[in-house]
Amino acid sequence: QVQLVESGGGLVQAGGSLRLSCVASGRTFDDLGLAWFRQPPGKERDFVAAISWTGRTSYYGNSAKGRFTVSRDNAKNTIYLQMNNLKPEDTAVYRCAAGRLIMPTKDLDYNYWGQGTQVTVSS
Repeated sequence: QVQLVESGGGLVQAGGSLRLSCVASGRTFDDLGLAWFRQPPGKERDFVAAISWTGRTSYYGNSAKGRFTVSRDNAKNTIYLQMNNLKPEDTAVYRCAAGRLIMPTKDLDYNYWGQGTQVTVSS
């Protein structure tokens, strides 16, 4: 099994940046795709970004495109979400997920989930 632990959330002003990290532990990290989802208050969970095992293929939700960048460092068993030009609507609990990336934008595609880290963007 895989355990995922997120960090890096916090309070930031609109236009600022945050870098989220997700550290994975377990034996299957080397063949898993990894993704970020978020759930704003009062809304459903939304896909943010995903990255393949090799790191050569990335996927982005519409809200993330052009502002966020997902990356991974397999040597550190870690994925990152660099979030730039943050907006108040980015406020959400961000969760890391691991899966096969058959349907990377769908949360049902992922077998493992972290507990989440809170991102709050003030205006």
